Amino acid sequence: MPAASSAQRLRFLATEDDRDLPIIDAHHHFFDLDHNYHPWLADRRLSAFRYGDYGAICRNFLPDDYRAGTVTHRVVGSVLMEGEWDPSDPVGEMVWADGVAERSGLADALIGQIWLDRDDLTDVLSAYTLIDRVRSVRHKPTAVARDAHRPDFSAPGAMRDRRWRDGFARLGAAGLHFDLQTPWWHLNEAAELARDFPQTLIILNHAGLPSDRSAEGLRAWRMALAHFAEEPNTRLKISGIGVPGQAWALDLQRPVIDAALAVFGVSRCAFASNFPVDGLCASFTTIFDVFKAATRHQTPQGRLALFHDNAAEWYGLTPAGHDTSLMQGEPSCA
Repeated sequence: MPAASSAQRLRFLATEDDRDLPIIDAHHHFFDLDHNYHPWLADRRLSAFRYGDYGAICRNFLPDDYRAGTVTHRVVGSVLMEGEWDPSDPVGEMVWADGVAERSGLADALIGQIWLDRDDLTDVLSAYTLIDRVRSVRHKPTAVARDAHRPDFSAPGAMRDRRWRDGFARLGAAGLHFDLQTPWWHLNEAAELARDFPQTLIILNHAGLPSDRSAEGLRAWRMALAHFAEEPNTRLKISGIGVPGQAWALDLQRPVIDAALAVFGVSRCAFASNFPVDGLCASFTTIFDVFKAATRHQTPQGRLALFHDNAAEWYGLTPAGHDTSLMQGEPSCA
């Protein structure tokens, strides 16, 4: 089922019980390493992965594994993010994932790999128009470490690169959103991109990667996030916020969650598991237990937005006849 039924929504609004809160997981992966090639998993090519040693996820992770890990929460739908499949065949992953969805019922929407500055862009866009579940695409732009970044940063494959931007300009006509994964110090470039292409929704992954939890690090991250949020065609996924060596606990994650909601508001954020990658930090149960605990002060309508409605809207999973009036009057705080 791609989204909560009216009865499920009404039940949560009546009970306000966390066990009844319907969830659309806005960002997870599937891997079948027996049959498909993901270089970073098969060849262990990442020498500086943000969570450290990632050997534990270099294995198959398929719908049965996902369902086994999510039984403690009411997951009613999900969005599959491309998993850095063989870059010579980006369409292959979406063809495979679409077949998995047909057979298993997971996932309900797909985010495809794309290379905006490559010669195969036209062919990839054409192929994605034929796969109904593909609603968005991702191409991680070139980025540098914080201490190497400068306000005028540009490089081949970066968000100011002309060839990259020419490719990005084609997404609107193709009816595709853009899922952006970049560290927060590149959000000035991302804001420029959003401003120059207002017809394309840009969904920032993993809250802009606020890995530095010092007071100065969080302050700088929040300022960059606020600048990006000024553009009305921007959205935020709260996911991928684990910190190596620290337990995924409310005390650790509340400052990030609170700041993200203060900047973007409940109408422009969505929670996601980033599983199995964030399984390196915590179980699915723990991740969503913390998300729920951090939002208990929100209205029931606001919590429906964060856990279900916003992802449903972004990725086209809202059922026919969905009552959007439930979200009227919720502040954006952007």
